[in-house]
Amino acid sequence: MSIITIKQFPNISVLLFAALLSFSSCKNEHKLPIYGNRDAVTTQNADGTTQVDSVYQTITPFSFLNQDSVIITNDKFKNKIYVADFFFTSCTSICPVMHRNMKTIYDQYKDNPDLMFLSHSIDFKYDKPSVLKKYAKKLGVDGDKWQFAYGTKDDIYTIAEKSYLVAVLQDSTNRDGYIHQGWLVLVDKDRHMRGFYDGTDAKAVAQLGKDVAILLEEYKK
Repeated sequence: MSIITIKQFPNISVLLFAALLSFSSCKNEHKLPIYGNRDAVTTQNADGTTQVDSVYQTITPFSFLNQDSVIITNDKFKNKIYVADFFFTSCTSICPVMHRNMKTIYDQYKDNPDLMFLSHSIDFKYDKPSVLKKYAKKLGVDGDKWQFAYGTKDDIYTIAEKSYLVAVLQDSTNRDGYIHQGWLVLVDKDRHMRGFYDGTDAKAVAQLGKDVAILLEEYKK
């Protein structure tokens, strides 16, 4: 699988890497930053004064089939923190490493009801629910905590690039037929993106585990 570069996807990469750079100024605080686009909204107070608030990008509403052929929407993750990624079951390069690493976080928080996982397949031709079910079993995942999502090319690719800022691409010249970035994206209960982690890097994934704890603690306050 080819490595996706900044030049290949300038809009996604510039937004994401600018957000990641801002993390350095926040890493010493006990609260994770919010990534993505933001809009300034001016509101008027009761006394006539105005104030400017930031409205942050959220994951857009979605509807996919999961590994049990059941429709899942944002409501499946209501009041949950979740870790999302994009993959395909026949991937021979980064996906196996990503999901082995992701599984360590799954095992670490397996008994925590406030954390879930969501893996979107970018192989809209082959990765039907029955295939995703076999993949989940092989990975050692059962139950509802880790959802594997199947959808149309337009739905999956649009939410990847517009909501999660993750580049995905069908590529007939590539051995596997697809290329994508290996980010694990941490999403909070308000559907804001709170962290991006290289799923192929064990140290980055270990940091994800620590940041999950910080985010869970944030909602206790």
